[in-house]
Parts: sequence; C-alpha cells; structure tokens
Amino acid sequence: MRILHTSDWHLGQNFYSKSRAAEHQAFLDWLLETAQAHQVDAIIVAGDIFDTGSPPSYARELYNRFVVNLQQTGCHLVVLAGNHDSVATLNESRDILAFLNTTVIASAGYAPQLLHRRDGSPGAVLCPIPFLRPRDILTSQAGLSGSEKQQQLLHAIADYYQQQYREACQLRGERKLPVIATGHLTTVGASKSDAVRDIYIGTLDAFPAQHFPPADYIALGHIHRAQCVGGTEHIRYCGSPIALSFDECGKSKCVHLVTFEQGKWQSTESLAVP
Repeated sequence: MRILHTSDWHLGQNFYSKSRAAEHQAFLDWLLETAQAHQVDAIIVAGDIFDTGSPPSYARELYNRFVVNLQQTGCHLVVLAGNHDSVATLNESRDILAFLNTTVIASAGYAPQLLHRRDGSPGAVLCPIPFLRPRDILTSQAGLSGSEKQQQLLHAIADYYQQQYREACQLRGERKLPVIATGHLTTVGASKSDAVRDIYIGTLDAFPAQHFPPADYIALGHIHRAQCVGGTEHIRYCGSPIALSFDECGKSKCVHLVTFEQGKWQSTESLAVP
C-alpha cells in the first residue's frame, strides 16, 4: 500500500495581490505525474485545500480539474478540511466527487473507513480526522477558567482520536491492515512559519504527541514546514507545497510517499516539489 501525504495547498491565495494560480497549477500537474509514476494507491490532503472559506472560481476549477484527472489514474483521493476551509464549500461537491473516487471529510463525525489498493483489495484503515472545531466535539460549560477550557479541549481532541482508533481496530478485525490517522492542528514542539495562524485562540496552543493513538501513520496538516513530531518517524507534517510567506522562501517543499507492507508502516520518503 502506498499513499502520498500532502496538505496546505491554500488554493486561491494572493500574496501581496499576486495570484499563485500558476504555481498551484504546476504543483498539481507534478502531483498527478508523481502519483502515476509511483503507482500510488491513495492521496491524503490533510487540510487547507483552499485559502479562504469562499475561494475564487479559478481555485475551485483547479481543485475540480485535479479530481477529474486523478480519477483516471485509479488513485483514490481523500480530502480533509482545515481551519481555512469552509465546511459548506467542501460539502457542496462531496456527493458528486464520491463518484470520482474522492472522499471529502469536511467536519467531525465520520467513521473509520477502508482505503483500497488500485486492484480493489483493502489496503489500510483510515481514521478520517479533519480540523476539529470545538463546537463539534465540546459541550459548552459556563464558569470555566482559561486553563480549564484548555484542558477540556485537549481531552476532547484526545478522546476523539482514541475513539476513532478503537473503531478502526474493530473494522480491521483480524486482517493485516495498517491504521492511518489524519489531523489538522499544531502539536507541541512544531516549528511554525509566519503564514500559520493560531486555530484554538485563547484555549489550546498545541496538542501533545503522546495523546495520539498508536496508529501506524499519522498524516498531519496545518504546519507549513515538513517535520517529524515528537521524535517519531510515523507522525509527520508534510508542509505546504509552495512558499506561503517570506520566511518560507528558499525552503525546500515536499510531499511524503509512505509505504506499508504486511499491515505495518515500512518507510516514508520525502519527494521534493520542483
């Protein structure tokens, strides 16, 4: 089983009034070629497909054209919402894109599902976790202090991940299938760039890696610099495919090619975006 892990496309971004359309088109063309060259079974986009909740028409066109072109290769596409994405915008085309071998996860509440290889056989179990909005996983309580709200949110996110993992293990059963989880959040110790905005303002600054479940691979988005989390090889940010702020200029950009064998993570190769 092979997947490509990418995130933070930010389609539709204007950088100081300069459109990034040509750069994004070049990246998507390269990603399509890369998926074909490596015979990838699935591409996971871990959030922030668009730069705003109401992306311009050309950004939607880039997205839709990529889905159509990828579908012809037999590679499955999984799109997860980030904090920049609008739930309504992603959901408006979800049912149509499902016919084009594309799964769109715009909000919390989706059960783990099987990812299939190109030949149709089960290849992995996916915990499809997008950006978790507090209103989706928390019940509001009056009278809590700032630190209490922070702990409440941390526990709610941790509980959501653990529940997803338990359900994934049940779905896997006795089959030798890896469990892949996703996420769109800041983890403790992650190196951020200027373009990354805080997503849990005034409550949770960063999520401790030890609260993640023991999935075989955790594909993260939100941080624009590719990096491992907590000294592990299997919990990773892939970073954005193009520079989105001045302090990202000159930095290499990549996607991760992740290989699984016999139901376990085998390797992660960073493929440089030209």
